[in-house]
Order: sequence, then structure tokens, then C-alpha cells
Amino acid sequence: MERGKMAELESLETAAEHERILREIESTDTACIGPTLRSVYDGEEHGRFMEKLEARIRNHDREIEKMCNFHYQGFVDSITELLKVRGEAQKLKNQVTDTNRKLQNEGKELIIAMEELKQCRLQQRNISATVDKLTLCLPVLEMYSKLREQMKSKRHYPALKTLEHLEHTYLPQVSHYRFCKIMVDNIPKLREEIKEVSMSDLKDFLESIRKHSDKIGETAMKQAQQQRNLDNIVSQHPRISGGKKSKKEVCASSDLEVKTTSPMSEQDSGILDVEDEDEDEEVPGAQDLVDFSPVYRCLHIYSVLGARETFENYYRKQRRKQARLVLQPPSNMHETLDGYRKYFNQIVGFFVVEDHILHTTQGLVNRAYIDELWEMALSKTIAALRTHSSYCSDPSLVLDLKNLIVLFADTLQGYGFPVNQLFDMLLEIQDQYSETLLKKWTGVFRNILDSDNYSPIPVTNEEMYKKIVGQFPFQDAELEKQPFPKKFPFSEFVPKVYNQIKEFIYACLKFSEDLHLSSTEVDDMIRKSTNLLLTRTLSNCLQNVIKRKNVGLTELVQIIINTTHLEKSCKFLEEFITNITNVLPETVHTTKLYGTTTFKDARHAAEEEIYTNLNQKIDQFLQLADYDWMAMEPGSKASDYLVDLIGFLRSTFAVFTHLPGKVAQTACMSACKHLSTSLMQLLLEAEVRQLTLGALQQFNLDVEECEQFARSGPVPGFQGDTLQLAFIDLRQLLDLFIQWDWSTYLADYGQPTCKYLRVNPTTALVLLEKSLVSFWS
Repeated sequence: MERGKMAELESLETAAEHERILREIESTDTACIGPTLRSVYDGEEHGRFMEKLEARIRNHDREIEKMCNFHYQGFVDSITELLKVRGEAQKLKNQVTDTNRKLQNEGKELIIAMEELKQCRLQQRNISATVDKLTLCLPVLEMYSKLREQMKSKRHYPALKTLEHLEHTYLPQVSHYRFCKIMVDNIPKLREEIKEVSMSDLKDFLESIRKHSDKIGETAMKQAQQQRNLDNIVSQHPRISGGKKSKKEVCASSDLEVKTTSPMSEQDSGILDVEDEDEDEEVPGAQDLVDFSPVYRCLHIYSVLGARETFENYYRKQRRKQARLVLQPPSNMHETLDGYRKYFNQIVGFFVVEDHILHTTQGLVNRAYIDELWEMALSKTIAALRTHSSYCSDPSLVLDLKNLIVLFADTLQGYGFPVNQLFDMLLEIQDQYSETLLKKWTGVFRNILDSDNYSPIPVTNEEMYKKIVGQFPFQDAELEKQPFPKKFPFSEFVPKVYNQIKEFIYACLKFSEDLHLSSTEVDDMIRKSTNLLLTRTLSNCLQNVIKRKNVGLTELVQIIINTTHLEKSCKFLEEFITNITNVLPETVHTTKLYGTTTFKDARHAAEEEIYTNLNQKIDQFLQLADYDWMAMEPGSKASDYLVDLIGFLRSTFAVFTHLPGKVAQTACMSACKHLSTSLMQLLLEAEVRQLTLGALQQFNLDVEECEQFARSGPVPGFQGDTLQLAFIDLRQLLDLFIQWDWSTYLADYGQPTCKYLRVNPTTALVLLEKSLVSFWS
């Protein structure tokens, strides 16, 4: 343990000694280093010392290397700068050498350069002279090129202006050149070419507007329709001021836009494409569809060329030809409304263009020319409408045509054309419209009358009752008090006919709209048409129903009842017309309705038909009569056929309870008289040659049955034995022969109080002959 410590101490001392020696070596001068080294070799640890020394040397080498590295970059930079200076010095030397050589060479070429300079000065003078000449010629060539370019791009009016400048300003300055003479010779040809091309553009324009006249007119009529709708809205709401322009303002603004357009516009298309607008969108002005620049250009060109009159005559001549084509209606125009619409559109389009030309050019067309064309158009249009409208049998088509004519007239009136003749012609068409309505309502009335059951209308509740009363003005306090179910006295055709008359009045009123008629004129027109409906159409339909072969007595009775109620409703029709026209019926010139006369005539015809039918039925029963004129004894009762006949008459007259009293009484009296006359004819027939007393007595039983029927009062209202008087001739004749009271007859003959006053001597003689023949046989 102690040895180890001793060795460690010795090692530390040796290391410290070595360190001291190394410091001395580093700090001591080289001449005094020997003793120090000797002390190292004297010891035994020189090996360690050498290691220490090597380590210290390495440390110092590292420090030296660090120091050298720190100062080395500056040294390198200095060497680099020195090398650059050497290169620049070499370049400078080379430049000095080259400069010296060039200087030597230039001296030799100086004479050559002077010669070249002399030549260049000569060329410069020549070039300057050439530039001066070209300066004069180039504007001419540029103008000529510009002229060609303008003609190529169809800018004819600018080309004409360019040609004038070229001829009068530029060419005189260079007239001695040959190319200028060629240009001068070409100028008349160019003018003629411009003239021909502009005329070609005008022809294209005229052809284009001819094809598109209907589109132009359609747009103008749409615009007029919009303006009219706006006017209607404003008239209904006067406080609302619309922001829309009037037609004149629209036309004025359109004219202003066109006037500010230069005639040198480069667009040559005559018609601009416009898509169909929706109804809610603004319809463009008619002039917005047309590009009039070809007309303006051609007019200016011909004016400049001094041929304006030629142009005006040509334009007017061509437009007259187009007017004649436009005014020629298609043969099938009357078949559809579109045919009329296209016809009107073309006419409107033609005159819209002419009106615009009138207001945007000076003298191309004048008012006299326009008026002449319009007079021709008006006469031809009215003639065409008269011809084609006469083929229209549909009132709806006639009404639509009227509305179209009104729009046509309003459109052209908005452009300043007089249209009074068109409205006068509409009054003629109104008569035709009335005729077509009458034909239509003939079918309507015929269907109503044919489909009617000719039975009183039954109602089972209040709602049905009010519905009928709402359709037809009927008031009956007794009927209202009756419990349901109950019946109206008339059949279904009464409210239907009444409502159809009102519908007819409405249809007539529709035609009078927008015709600028006064309320009195409208009222008069409606009343006249309604009178025709009542006195002609409805009257004929009723007469046809009454005269039908298969019409029955029950139907005839119901017709009389129906016409009675319709007659009473005429005053309500008067009020209805008064309400829609606001013209009081007591006005001086107000036409009265003839409905009362119509229904009275129909009722009288029905009454006559009832009388005739009753007589025909009586004749049919009498054809069943089969008397045995040679019978010796009479039967115990009246003939069967006569009993059936009397039963038929009783049931028939029972139906007459709703008829006016006089009608039923007249029918009953007529039937009894006809029966009496027919029975008398049976006695007097030439085929009956003999008569027995038994046959007369049987015949008397039949007559008594007839008298009993007359006494029973089948129809109320007869006074006393009035109805029995129908058989008085038969009664007195039979009493004379059955009682054989010839003495009384002969004694009182010719006296007013004669018992057999109604016995005709001739009749009595014929019957006496037949009786005597039977007696002698």
C-alpha cells in the first residue's frame, strides 16, 4: 500500500519536472538550452520527456497552422489582383498596337472614302427629288386605294365623296403623269358603277320590305294594340299615369333616331332580325325593324349625281307596283282569320314604310302621293272585304274579323291616315254579322224546341225553384204559396229561349264595341237585330214546330202557354237592353221590341192549329160512323163512335184549363160547330139515297148526346145555351122530320118567330126526298 503511494508521488514529481524543463526550453535563448537538455538525459525518465516534448511540438504546430490560415486569404487576394493587372497591361499593349496599325491603314483609305462620299452626295440629291415627286403622287394613290376599298366594302356614298375629292383636289396637281390620265378616264365609269350598285341595293331593299311587309305590319298592329290597352287602363284608372309613350311620341322618337343616322351607314340589310317577343315584353317600334339606309344612300348618291328626279320616279313606280300586289287578297282569305290578318299586316307594313319615308326624306315621296296610294288601297281593301266577308257564315269569325278591322283602322289612323270609310264598311258587316247570328240562333232555337218535352217544369225544392226564377222573370204569388213538389205553368223552353235572346243581345253588343258609336246608335242597332231575331228567326222556329205533322194537342196547348209567358217577359228584355246601353226607352228615336207581336202571332198560329187538329180528330172519329140508314127501329143508346168522340173531347178540353179563357171557348165552339156540320153532311151525302124513321131516330140519339155534351159545360165561360146553338140546325131539322110537323114549318116559313127558322129549305127538300123514297120502297 505504501509502495503504491510512493510510486504515484514519484510520477507526479517527474511530470512536474518535465513541464518545467519544457517551459525553460520555450522561454530560454537557444545558446543556453544545453544545460537544460543535459538535465533531461541525466535522469532516467528521458523517454517520457520525449513524449511530452512531442506533444508540446504538436500543440505549437497547430497554433502555427491556425495563425497561417488566418493571414493566408489576404495573401491570395493580393496575388489575384497582381495577375489581373498583368492581363490588363497586356490588353492595353495589344490595343495600342492595333490602334497604331489602323491608323496606318486609314491613312491609305482616306482617298477612297472621299470618292465614296462624293457618290453618296449625288445619290442623296436624286433621292430627295424622288421623295418630293412621290409626296405629290402618294395622296392621289392613297385616295384611289381608299375609293376602291370603299366600293369593295359597299360604302358607296363615302366612295362618291372620295371620288369628288380625288377628281377636283388631288388629280389636278399631278395631271401630267400617265397614271393620272388613266384615273381621269376611269372616273365616269366609277360613277356609273356606284350608281348601278346603289340602285341594286335599293332593289334588294324593295324586295326585302315586300317580303317582310307582313312582319312590319304585325309589329305596328301589336304596338297599336298595346297603346289601345294602355288607353283603356288609363281610362279605367285616370289617376295612374303610365310611363309609356304615346304612339305619336314613339313615332317621333323613332323618326329622330333615324334622322340622326348618317346616310353613310355601312349596313345594307333592309330588314333587321327580330325574334318573337313574349306578350309581357315591350313590342319594338315598327321602324326599328327596318334599316332604311339603302334608300337614304341611294337618294343621296342620285342627288349628288344630279339624277334625283330619276330616282324618285323609279322609287314611286316600284312602290305602286308593290302596293297593287299587296292589295291583291288571296282567294281563300275568307276561310280563316289568319288570312285576313296577313292581308292587313301587309297593307299596314306597306304604309308604315311609306309614312316613315315621307317624314325622314325631303321630297322622295309627298303627301299627295301618299294620299293617292291610300285612296287606292282603301277602295281595294273595302271591295275585297265586302267580297270575302260575304262568304263568312261563322259569327265568331265575323266578330274576330271586325276586331281585326278595328285594329287595322286604329293602327293606320295612328299614322295619320283617314279611316272613316272602314268604320262605315263595318256597319255593313254588322248587318252580315246579324244575319250569321240569326242563322246560328235558328239552330239554337230549333234544338231547344226539338228537345223540349212540352210539359210544365216540375220543381221539388226551393233551390230548383229559385234557379228557374233566376233564369226567367216569373212571379206568381199562388205558386209560391204551394208546397213542394209543384210545377211552373211553362215548359223548359221558356227560360232557355229567354236566356238565348239575352245571349244574342250580348253577341250584338260585342260587335258594337270600339266602333266609336254613340249609345243611341248602339241601342238602335241592338234593338233592330233583336227584332229580327224575334220576328223572323224565333217566329219561324215556332211556326215550324206548330206546323209539324206529329205535333199533338197537348204540345200546342203548352206552346200557347209558353208564348204567353214569353210575351209577358218582353218588358224585361226592354229593361235589359236599356241597362246595357243606358238609353231610356222613352227616348224619341228608340226602336221598340216587337216581341209581343211575335209571340201573339205564334200563339194565334197554335190556336188555329188546335182548331184544325180538333177538327181532324173529329173527322177521324166520324170516319168510323156506320149508320144503317134503312133500320126500322133505333138503338137504345148513342152510337159507339160518337160516345168515344165525346169522351175524347171531354179529356181534351180538360187539358185546356191553363189556356186563356177565350182560346178554350173558341176551340170548344169550333169543335162543336165542325161536329154539327159534319153530322149534317152525313145526312146529306149523295150515297145515302134512302132514310128510314128508325135511322133518323138513331141519328137523333147521337145528336142528343152531342147536345148533352154542350150542356155539360166542357169549357167554362159560356153563357146559357150558347154552346148548344152549334147543334140548333140539326135539332130543328130532326124535330121537323121525326115529328113530321110540316104544317107548322110551312105555315110559319119566313117569319122571324118561326119554330124551324134554322131549317134550310134546300136541306129539308133533299132529306124529304130520301125519306119519301124509303117510304115508297
